[in-house]
Amino acid sequence: MTACIDAMEAAFTAYASGLAELPVVIQLEVPEHAGEIHIKAGHLHGEGHYAVKIASGFPGNPELGLPAADGVVLVFDARTGAPAALLFDRGHITDVRTGAAGGVAARHLAPASPGAVAVIGSGVQARMQIDALSRVRSFDEVRVWGRGAAKAERAADDIRALPSLPAGCAVRPAASVEDAVRDAGVVITATASREPLLRAAWLAPGAHVTALGSDQPDKRELETDVLARADVVVADSVPQCLAIGELGHAVEAGAVDPAAVVELGAITGGTAKGRTEDGELTVCDLTGVGVQDVAAAILVMVSAGDAGTTLEL
Repeated sequence: MTACIDAMEAAFTAYASGLAELPVVIQLEVPEHAGEIHIKAGHLHGEGHYAVKIASGFPGNPELGLPAADGVVLVFDARTGAPAALLFDRGHITDVRTGAAGGVAARHLAPASPGAVAVIGSGVQARMQIDALSRVRSFDEVRVWGRGAAKAERAADDIRALPSLPAGCAVRPAASVEDAVRDAGVVITATASREPLLRAAWLAPGAHVTALGSDQPDKRELETDVLARADVVVADSVPQCLAIGELGHAVEAGAVDPAAVVELGAITGGTAKGRTEDGELTVCDLTGVGVQDVAAAILVMVSAGDAGTTLEL
């Protein structure tokens, strides 16, 4: 995770600096099974490989004994276009790089001492986001809210078991979203919600919000006032967040000026500022960009070494 956080930071910087190629995301739905498929690709200038990722989400899979998320990453030689690797990761690379992106956002936007952390959602990203946050901040408490008490308890158990968790950190399920969020220095929303879950009135002064659940136009986790009240609004990709992220809803409502939104890569690259004062409310909209998949795939290729290696992720 630590290596991936650094790789994501470099990838965001390259993207914001015009040193990456990033086509439009292809989205495919399988409505009869509530399935959604995202196809993302990218190339970082100067790197030896480019990548294409196919990731799927089928929420009914756990009832069949299958993971809800799945996918593969195809890696190609950037000099010739020849296939270099099939990374049959079953979505693991996406999970880790998404967590790492939250770590990058927290590194530049979260308060130095957040105290309590709220996680809205009890899926894989509840674990990944806390793992990543633990690498860049220390905190005293994690509160997890999920749509079912049993799911929230399982997520809390898994988070307690993270080796990266700060020593002495308490972890508990939350009775409600408000219960999780009140007085939290960092709020992470990681759900597939189609209706706003997080209200601005619940946020503490100086809090940071990382929103990563909205990756389709009809998804939404934050009420408009959360972005309207923010002192700093950040996007992993402004055009993509306008199309499928939280940002699009806020701009459509007239609550946010898109010209005032800062890209995360501009902050990591030093051409824009993130948090500058303790009392600022910061919000980062993460929709997931293809350069993340390329950067993560390159890490795997370096670890795998010579062609033909089977590498356990």
